[in-house]
Amino acid sequence: MSDAGFSVTAIDSDDMMSIKEKHGVSGKNASCHTAIVDGYIIEGHVPASDVKRLFKEKPAIAGLTAPGMPMHSPGMQDKGLPPKGYDVLAFDKHGNSTVFQSY
Repeated sequence: MSDAGFSVTAIDSDDMMSIKEKHGVSGKNASCHTAIVDGYIIEGHVPASDVKRLFKEKPAIAGLTAPGMPMHSPGMQDKGLPPKGYDVLAFDKHGNSTVFQSY
């Protein structure tokens, strides 16, 4: 995310479940990392381009997630390769989700 121009402050935690629960990230939407950016939750290996689109469109959602750890997502494959083979989901505060972007 830093390479894409975002200012990142990392806070390591041994209790990620409580952080996810605090922000309403349900089990089906959970992934490895949780970020709060301008009021949105970004969960897992969501591409920077999707976060930029989120900020441009400002939909009425809780956030974006790449559930699990998709093999061909940013950070899970060689740098510079395009994401492929998974969906980034938009989710609401009730945990309902829809496809935001398919790769």
